[in-house]
Amino acid sequence: MNLLAIETATESCSAALLVGGRLLARSELAPRRHAELLLSMCDALLSEAGLRRADLDALAVGCGPGAFTGVRLAVSAAQGIALALDLPVVPVSSLAALAMQAPDNGADLLAVIDARMGEIYAGSFRRGEDGLVAPLGSETVGAAAALALPPSRAWNVVGSGWASYGEALATRLPTPPVWADGERYPQAIDIARLAAPLARAGQGIAAEHVLPVYLRDKVALTLAEQRARH
Repeated sequence: MNLLAIETATESCSAALLVGGRLLARSELAPRRHAELLLSMCDALLSEAGLRRADLDALAVGCGPGAFTGVRLAVSAAQGIALALDLPVVPVSSLAALAMQAPDNGADLLAVIDARMGEIYAGSFRRGEDGLVAPLGSETVGAAAALALPPSRAWNVVGSGWASYGEALATRLPTPPVWADGERYPQAIDIARLAAPLARAGQGIAAEHVLPVYLRDKVALTLAEQRARH
């Protein structure tokens, strides 16, 4: 299985290549430079592995939620490569990829991305015996102070939403987090890990059916709404 994965839903731009059982990755924290960096990262990984694009078996993409332009870029890039090569695509939640970075310490996983406008994208997960995460409920967008979580005795919290709204999120947890890190972003290497078993099982989909996940349609407050908040 040769699988190329890309993830640009947040400030981090990353690509990963699964070659047999080996994972290669490139990642850079580079806001507003994703379009410039992404394809060169992919080409560098293929060159390092001694592969051509024609040697790929599948694509995987972090389909959001996250920054609208970043999510669109990743999905469009995956579609373009997959359509040119007639390859299936495995869409993966960017929040699930983020949750993969939390330690395996028995606590459930809360992945939170700063959604701006006073809100967070949030997803709750549990790690399985295979080391991969599975959702405990639907992903949401909304105010951190209003976050509803499934029952759990202990949580790990990961993502920029913790850095921005940690105090508000702490009020929603039953106890202080076992572990928390607000400086983590979704990475393509975890997109690849989550996508690999699905790709091997033939569960990739046609490129034209891959859709970005925004969770909300509104990207900015109106001037009136901005004034009302001050």
